[in-house]
Amino acid sequence: MAVAAARTWVEVNHIEVGNAPIPFTVLLLRPPENICRASIGRPRGIFSGSKKSYHPTRVLALVYQPFALGTIAILAYHEAKINTRRRNLAGYSLFFLSSLALIVLDVATSGKGGIGVFIGVCVVSGAFGVADAHVQGGMVGDLSLMSPELIQSFLAGLAASGALTSALRLITKAAFENSQDGLRKGAMMFFAISCFFELLCVLLYAIVFPKLPIVKFYRAKAASEGSMTVSADLAAGGIQTHHAQGVEEDPKLKERMNNRQLLLENIDYALDMFLIYVLTLSIFPGFLSEDTGSHSLGSWYALVLFAMYNVWDLIGRYIPLLKRFKLASRKGLMAAILSRFILIPAFYFTAKYGDQGWMILLTSFLGLSNGYLTVCVLTAAPKGYKGPEQNALGNLLVLCLLAEASPYVGVRTNQRIIRGFDATPGFAHWGFNAQLDGARQ
Repeated sequence: MAVAAARTWVEVNHIEVGNAPIPFTVLLLRPPENICRASIGRPRGIFSGSKKSYHPTRVLALVYQPFALGTIAILAYHEAKINTRRRNLAGYSLFFLSSLALIVLDVATSGKGGIGVFIGVCVVSGAFGVADAHVQGGMVGDLSLMSPELIQSFLAGLAASGALTSALRLITKAAFENSQDGLRKGAMMFFAISCFFELLCVLLYAIVFPKLPIVKFYRAKAASEGSMTVSADLAAGGIQTHHAQGVEEDPKLKERMNNRQLLLENIDYALDMFLIYVLTLSIFPGFLSEDTGSHSLGSWYALVLFAMYNVWDLIGRYIPLLKRFKLASRKGLMAAILSRFILIPAFYFTAKYGDQGWMILLTSFLGLSNGYLTVCVLTAAPKGYKGPEQNALGNLLVLCLLAEASPYVGVRTNQRIIRGFDATPGFAHWGFNAQLDGARQ
C-alpha cells in the first residue's frame, strides 16, 4: 500500500533542440508499481543512471526529436505550396495547447501520476516537437524573405525564452525549495506563465504581425516574385493579390531554384549550422549537467551554468546588429566555427583542474559564440535570392539544424543531474534535471 501511494518528482528545466527551448520544468509522476518495488531498498535505484535502466528523460527526448525532425522534413519539402499563415498559427496554437494539457493532466490526476499519465506526457512531448517544426522553420523561412534584422530579432527571441526559462527556474527553486510540494507549485506557476505567453504569440501573429507596414511590404514583394505562401498573410493584412494572373503574364515568376540546387549552392552555410550545434550540444547541457569540478554552489551550480549560457547566448545574438562586429565572410564564418572546437579540451581540463569561476567563464563564451554565429549564418545565407528561394533556404537551414541535433538527443540525455533520490521503504523519490540545446532557443 505504501508503494502504491508513492509519488515521483521529476524535475526538468526545459528541453532545447537546436535553439528552440521547450518548457518541461516539473512533471509529477508516479511510476508503475513494479518500478517502485524495484527501487525500494536500493540507495541509487534503477533511475540513478544504471546502464540497464531506461531513464524517462531519454523517452521524452526520443519521442520529441523524431516528431520534430520528421515534421520539418515534410514541411521543408513542400514549403513552396504551404500556407505559411496557417502553418505558424498551427504551431503557436499547438505550443499553447500542449502546455495547457500538462497542467490539465496534473490537475486531473491530483499529481498522482502513473503509467497512463507518463504516456500522456510522452504524447505532449511529441506534440511539442510538431509545434517546434511548424514554428521554427516557418518563421525563419518567412523572415528570410523579409529583412535580416527581423531574423535576428526572432533568433534573439528564441534565446530570450531560454534565459527566461532559466530565470523562472531560479525563482521557483528559491521560492518553493523548502515548501511542501514545492516542485509541483513551481511547475504549475511556470506552465501558467508559459501558457500566457504562448497564447499571446498566437494573438500577436494572427492579428498584429500581418498588419505591420514592413511585413506587408516584404510579403507583397515576395508575392510579386512568385511566392505562393504569403497570400493568406497578405489577405490578413488587407492586401489582395492576383498572383495567378501575374504568373500567367510573366512566366519567369515560375522559375526558381529547387531545394537541391539551393542546398548545393549553400552547402557551406548548411555545414556551418551543423558544426555550430555539434560543438554546442557536445558540451551543453549534458557535460555541464555532470560534476564539472570543484565548486561551492551546491545544487545551484548547474542552474547557474545553464543561466549563464542562456544569458550570453542572448547577448551574442544582438552583437551582429553592430555592423563592425558582424562576420559576413563565408570563409571567415567557417574558420570561426571550426576554431570553437578548441572549447572541447578547454572544458575537459577545466572540469578536471579548474574551479567554478573558470567553468562559468567558458560556459558564458560557449553561449556567446553560439548565439553570435547562429545569427551571422542565418542572416547572411538568404541574401541575393528571390523571396520564394529565401523562404525555402530558411526552411532547409532549420532542417539541417534539427537533423544535426538528432544523434545527440539519445546520447546527451544520459548525462544529467540526478537530484533528490531517496529510496526508503515505502517511498521512492527520484528526480532529474535535463536540457537539450540549443535551439535556441
